Amino acid sequence: MTAPLTPREIVAELDKYIIGQQEAKRSVAIALRNRWRRQQVPQPLRDEIAPKNIIMIGPTGVGKTEIARRLATLANSPFIKVEASKFTEVGYVGRDVESMVRDLVELAVGMVREEERQAVAVKARENAEERMLDLLVPPGPSSATRFAATSQPAPLPAGETRERFRAMLREGRLDEREVEMEVEQTQSMPMVEILSNQGMGDLGSGLRDAFSKIFPQRKSRQKMKVSEAMAVLLQEESAKLIDMERVTKQAVGRTEQSGIIFLDEIDKIASREGHHSGEVSREGVQRDLLPIVEGSTVTTKYGMVRTDHILFIASGAFHLCKPSDLVPELQGRFPIRVELGALGEEEFHRILTEPENALTKQYVALLATEEVNLVFADDGIREMAKIAAEVNQRTENIGARRLHTIMEKVLEELSFDAGRWRGRDFVVGADHVRERLAAISGNEDLSRFIL
Repeated sequence: MTAPLTPREIVAELDKYIIGQQEAKRSVAIALRNRWRRQQVPQPLRDEIAPKNIIMIGPTGVGKTEIARRLATLANSPFIKVEASKFTEVGYVGRDVESMVRDLVELAVGMVREEERQAVAVKARENAEERMLDLLVPPGPSSATRFAATSQPAPLPAGETRERFRAMLREGRLDEREVEMEVEQTQSMPMVEILSNQGMGDLGSGLRDAFSKIFPQRKSRQKMKVSEAMAVLLQEESAKLIDMERVTKQAVGRTEQSGIIFLDEIDKIASREGHHSGEVSREGVQRDLLPIVEGSTVTTKYGMVRTDHILFIASGAFHLCKPSDLVPELQGRFPIRVELGALGEEEFHRILTEPENALTKQYVALLATEEVNLVFADDGIREMAKIAAEVNQRTENIGARRLHTIMEKVLEELSFDAGRWRGRDFVVGADHVRERLAAISGNEDLSRFIL
């Protein structure tokens, strides 16, 4: 297992997309690095090292989910984000907490399968090419036999013809030609789809697998373009070369040893102090969640999966409650607590200018497709940051998400009528921002609903 990024390198990567919140970045960076460190510890001590779960506390729009999303791209591990509010207590209709572990295993299987697919890509491509050539140049009577029977000039030898077709196929000159081939049909399972749509996806998935084993796949002959047929053949040949038993074993091991679950909106299942009516289900979800976080065995269609070493990162705004409102046992399973601060005018200005995916850069790229040269003056950016901070302070504080709404209002007219500005510069300065937002930002009642 190669060493992943160091904590300092992880924070540097997160800094490219997330402004501030250094404490939270450091915590997740250390936790991610500890996944690798634990793998280097010899047995039996390795099994005794439990992950230090993290709970991130802070208002909406300050970067909690974005940290998790970016962490997923850095972690070469199964990573899944789930919302705690989607779960219900056992006995109620809805998703049970064990489903997140099953989803994590599914994701791990997909990761390992994709790695294996890339490993066999060259061989699969060769096999698919041979099958396609069989369709394009079907084997027939030998050249000598055809020549003797027809007294016609002998055609090219079959091998030479095949190689010419191979060259044309690789150059893409046959992509638009049609071939007829057998294709597996996906059988419709109405009851399975109904169960999935009603939030019983685990049961639906199990039934789908059971039916697929009982009833063989049907095949039908279809005409399709060579380019489409090659994609189908490549998929089939890759599936033949991949050992799914080995893939499953690796995926389960990877889930158990380095899986990460990001549990968002955990405050939604906390029972507020002094309020008990109607909150039995919330506490029930916590009780159901507790054994998963502590370490238990979950049954999946790929076998038994232990959760002892899965890292859990929880987050919540905790506006109406506090972490101590969680059941004590669950609190104890999240020893690392990080508080993310609210964002102000200076942070908004940095968010609009510094990250690699800054909103200003996104809109410049979008309008460049219409040949409009969009330019954001610094005073215009500062004015948007100032108004966002003021509206957040006066109404609901939704953090950086306020910038999306403000940017849309500022550029609404340009986006609607971009054709008029084709080939010209459009400068967004402070005056333009104030003009577009004056009526809304000055009216508290109106800004509550529009901004």
